[in-house]
Amino acid sequence: MILYYTGTGNSRYAAELLGHQLNDTVRDCTPFMQGGTTPRFHSVTPWVFVCPTYAWQIPHIFADFLTRCHFSGSRQAYFVMTCGGEIHNAPETNRKLCTRLGLDYMGTAEIVMPENYIALFSTPNSAEEVNHILAAAVPALEQTAAAIESGGPVTEPKPTVFGKFMTYIVNPIFYATCVHDRAFTVDDSCIGCGKCATLCPMNNIELQGGKPRWNGRRVRVGTATAPTVWPASAIAPRQPSPTAKRAAPAGSTPAHPIGRQTDNHNFQINHRKTTE
Repeated sequence: MILYYTGTGNSRYAAELLGHQLNDTVRDCTPFMQGGTTPRFHSVTPWVFVCPTYAWQIPHIFADFLTRCHFSGSRQAYFVMTCGGEIHNAPETNRKLCTRLGLDYMGTAEIVMPENYIALFSTPNSAEEVNHILAAAVPALEQTAAAIESGGPVTEPKPTVFGKFMTYIVNPIFYATCVHDRAFTVDDSCIGCGKCATLCPMNNIELQGGKPRWNGRRVRVGTATAPTVWPASAIAPRQPSPTAKRAAPAGSTPAHPIGRQTDNHNFQINHRKTTE
């Protein structure tokens, strides 16, 4: 079973492509996170946790959610992390998380996707640039799917001294200083659709006068706390995207258009892999 958390869609794209390749169930964890529920999941196929990279670790709120879940059936667990550049030593923290979950760690795949952390970086300038980045991600996702299907480990980045610094030292500093909603504002281009408020996994946005208002809600991050951020419709200082340098050659396009799946949000989910 593939469980994913996504902020702006990169990880959903990766999860759905993996689901297509593996003929496996894909579940969006956001509704469970919003409701504060403790789901019981069952799968006869390996667990695949797909999520973005927040300061070179998986998002703390997703890790906290996973520790609240009950997993039965398969004991193998894979992580797939989307990122704008690199995940550094995140696999080490994922291995520790697996120990806490009582699962067998099978590796962490790094998947470079279009930059979307608009609080610090700019997004790709055109649809063509996005397609180049996605086209480069597809082979990596297909290779990851093949490893999962075979039951072997996935290829993960090697740990480095610099990566250790970013994952273990910068991460808590980043959460303490950057993971907040104070940088975000809204202008007249907002149409007041309310999607940001509906989709925010921490219920941190509400509409006032037809415009979103960020509530500065604080959530537990390990033993510390930090406000959550929903960057939709936001305006903040930006820097050039690191993904442009890793884009695929011009003219290439994603190999698999994947449609979004719907969820029934049952707390108990029993799954058996089927064949086409």
